Amino acid sequence: MPSRSHTLQLPRPGSPPERKSRRRPRRRRRQARWRQAGFGLALLLAGCGLLALLLLLTSRLDALSLVNAAIANLIRGLEQLGLALLQLLVMLLVVVLALLALLLLVGGAVRLVRAAWPGRSAGPTVP
Repeated sequence: MPSRSHTLQLPRPGSPPERKSRRRPRRRRRQARWRQAGFGLALLLAGCGLLALLLLLTSRLDALSLVNAAIANLIRGLEQLGLALLQLLVMLLVVVLALLALLLLVGGAVRLVRAAWPGRSAGPTVP
């Protein structure tokens, strides 16, 4: 790999500054009008076809009972979610109470051992 040496060129007083050629982003070509019109027509036809399909679907299904069943399922699911969260909170409360009981037992045992340990005075120590 040959090494190229780059020489530092300082601007000369009185000479115009050199402009570096920079790349300009290419402009995006516009689509032809017939292509845009065809794409718009295809979107319109797709929308009309989808609406016609939805109209056929509602004539074959009872939409009100479908919505009613969906709302009932949603309410049942939210009920179950609330019950599950409540059970989880109760379980966390039980765990916190158990840890508090263990902490109280350990603290009480340590104080009893310190009180019964020979060589320690029961009163406060003043340095």
